[in-house]
Order: sequence, then C-alpha cells, then structure tokens
Amino acid sequence: MTPPSSLEPRHSSLFVGIDLGTSGCRAITIDEQARPVCNIALSWPAPTVNDARVEQDATVWWQTLQQLLTQLCQTIPAGQVQAICLDGTSGTVLLADEQGRPLAPALMYNDGRAVQEAQTLHGIAPADSAVHSASAGLAKLLWLKKQDYAQQARYFLHQVDWINGMLCEEFGVSDINNALKTGYDPLQKKWPDWLDELAIPAGWLPRVVAPGTPIGTLSDELVNKFGFSAGTKLLAGTTDSTAAFMATGASQPGEAVTSLGSTLVLKVICEHPVFDAASGVYSQPYGKHWLVGGSSNSGGKVLRDFFTDTQMQAMQDQLDINTPSGLDYYPLPQTGERFPSNDPAMTPRMTPRPDDDVKFFQGLLEGIARIEQSGYAKLHQLGTPYPVSVRSVGGGAKNEHWTTMRQRLLNVPMLKTQHTDAAYGVALLARLSP
Repeated sequence: MTPPSSLEPRHSSLFVGIDLGTSGCRAITIDEQARPVCNIALSWPAPTVNDARVEQDATVWWQTLQQLLTQLCQTIPAGQVQAICLDGTSGTVLLADEQGRPLAPALMYNDGRAVQEAQTLHGIAPADSAVHSASAGLAKLLWLKKQDYAQQARYFLHQVDWINGMLCEEFGVSDINNALKTGYDPLQKKWPDWLDELAIPAGWLPRVVAPGTPIGTLSDELVNKFGFSAGTKLLAGTTDSTAAFMATGASQPGEAVTSLGSTLVLKVICEHPVFDAASGVYSQPYGKHWLVGGSSNSGGKVLRDFFTDTQMQAMQDQLDINTPSGLDYYPLPQTGERFPSNDPAMTPRMTPRPDDDVKFFQGLLEGIARIEQSGYAKLHQLGTPYPVSVRSVGGGAKNEHWTTMRQRLLNVPMLKTQHTDAAYGVALLARLSP
C-alpha cells in the first residue's frame, strides 16, 4: 500500500465508493477527475445455506468494513475524503432493534423461505410491482414479521441501510433502488397505499430518498478513529448491480450491461419503465432514463459449486467454443428462479454430467449464456430496446472465450467497460454529491 505522504498533491478532494458483495467488500477511492487512487478488498465468510435458508451474520459485515476502513486510511489522506457512498446486494435484509442491533442473521438476496408470503402478495400487490418473488424484500419482511424476535424490532433494513446506519448512527433511511422490491413505488415516489393491507408494524419501513442524496455525516467516533474530517458526507447508495452498471460507461437507451457475478443480472437503458412480475422484470430510475432488467439465480455461484477459480482459469483455454457441448443445462445453485421466469419451484437442470470436466464446464457456460439470451429477448418482448451493445462486468467478464460464446448468441457488439467494479460506480455517485 502507498503511504499517504507519497500521494500526489493533486488529490485535493477524494471520494470513496464501497461495494458490499456476497463474498466480501471493496473500497475504491477516486479523485476530482474520477481517476482511481486506491483499491482495497477484503473477504468475509460465505453465507450459511440450508435448503431454502440462506443467511449471513450482519455483524461480520461491520467488522470487516472497519478493517477495510483501517487499511484505506493507512493508504490515503482520510481528511481529504469529501463523501462516501455504498452499494449492497439487492434483497438482503434484516430486522434491527431501536439501537440498530440485528435481531437475527440477515436473509440474503437468494433466501427462498418466503414462498407462502409471496403467494399472499399475489392477491394484494399490483401486477406491475417488483415484489412478486419469494426472494423479494417485501416477501421476506412478511416472513420476518412472523418470527418471535420481530416483537423487539424497530427497523426493517436492507443491507446498505444497516451499514449506513452504523456509519452515521441514524437508522431508517433507504434508497429507491434497494426499496424497489420491498414495494416502494418509483413512479409516485412513495410507499403505496396497498401496503396497508399487510399490517406492517408502524415505523418498520424506511424513509426513501434518491441514490446519491446526503443522508448524514460520519459519526464522531469514526471521524476520530480513522482520521476523516468532521462533516464527511454519507450518501444514500444503490444496489450492487446498478452500481456496476454506473461504472461501465453505458449511458444511452439500448445500451445494456450483463453482470456475471454470483448471479446473472441483465439491465438495459430504456426511455420508459417496464414492469412484469411474471418474468421478474423491474425498473429503476437512472437519471432521466430507466434501467429495466432482471436478476437470475444462475451465475458464478453455480460454477463455484463445482470448480474453484483456479480450475476454471485453467479450463478456459481448453474450451472448444466452435463445437457446442450438446448439453441442455439450466444451471441453478438451488431450487427457484427469478428471471426470465419467476418460478420458485424451478429445479436445476445439470445432468447428465460428462466425465470430461472441460465439457461439463462448457455446458454450464452455455446454459448461463442461453439464460442471458432469453432474458434480453424477454425484455425486448416487454417493450425495451433490444440491446444495441452489451458490456460485461463481474468475474465472468474476464473469460474471453465465454464472451465469444455469448456474443454469437446475442448477435450484438460486446463493448469494453470503462470500469468493472461496483465500488467505482458508487464512488462516481459520491463524486456527484451536492
């Protein structure tokens, strides 16, 4: 790491973006010209998985984040940081008490226990709402409401909401993008009246603001501990996939971004919002436009269930991309799919498995690529532009052979991204802070 004394004096103001991912967190610092100055990443333990239950101890996020801030402030002049902004995994939620203490492990984005609650929402929520899934924040809220510890709850919080509360010692604030799948109406810019039928305890739902809105300043304790200046702004953040989109440089209608991370996320810029609960399609404000997309449960998590990153790296150059494997896979890490079909009962299809690991690996990649193709076709069918170009982010974007396979299916230009990290996207959001 570079000591603060060696940094060039041009870094008069710095802006920090922090990505709270599935496997860890990353901080990227940029200067006034949006040039990266520092990039630090730390991992945390994987979520606990037991059938449909997928949980993570939220205190691990906070402990790791403090370690990240320690390293960050040993690397940059912390007093020059003007604003900090975070993103987190969409649909990862928890209940906290009056002091913001988690009452139980957080339910991760792909926790699938709220099937009955999702069915309840089908009879109450409008068809164009983004809540029609067992993995949606609102279904999880209803599931959490039934737990014994809910009697002690004061706040229902998304992952970023809770971390922001820890940073500024004020809980109960969220952003439009994280609140979308908890029922927030981005057109009317309010919690809709139909939520009253769900008897959500008073005060549980957060106040919602636009991404990038100042929501407080770092606590005095953190200012003193890490050397930030008093008044360092904390901004409302966004979801991880939206932050990654921001980092790519895509800005015009028809430009699309595929996130090849633990899950497969597709988003395309559109001039109008599109909602279709049956397909898991939702829209988020994006400046004067909208991001329309969906999130499949397929993705890198499935690949890592069978192979390590080292193994996959070694197999990439052995792929025979000119000869299809002939394997008709629908790779899922567990039962349940969100997009392009919202089906909590969908089962993985990854058999037969050939003896050749490279062929099996290729079959999985082909299966995920077909889901991507189906996803963009579904979005176009519902009224979005078919992609004029696709940029790729996430770990899978580094696999050039897979990119070639995907381009053949999509038949559109695959453009290079300006940046690939979600943390860079929220650093840009911090830089635009008022």
